[in-house]
Amino acid sequence: MFLIDLTYKKPLSEVDKYLEEHAAFLDKYYAQGKFIFSGRKNPRTGGLILVQHCDGEELKKIISEDPFNKHGIASYSVQEFVPTKYAEGFSSFVR
Repeated sequence: MFLIDLTYKKPLSEVDKYLEEHAAFLDKYYAQGKFIFSGRKNPRTGGLILVQHCDGEELKKIISEDPFNKHGIASYSVQEFVPTKYAEGFSSFVR
């Protein structure tokens, strides 16, 4: 699994211009079963996406498709991890 941490590099007025395109990007990867959750940070300085069922190379491709990446809206920090303890309802996401 990977946790993608997005940090906005542009003002929220720029972020909002690409929010609809970013939502469509998210929907694509939810439909493929890649994304588990996504959401804004509070305060609104970026967001987080939890990703499953891919490797590092595929993740690079996925990030390259994000409109926030294409338009220089956000920077990305990626952390790979292996869940070892988790709530029962999360077990369907762990292989």
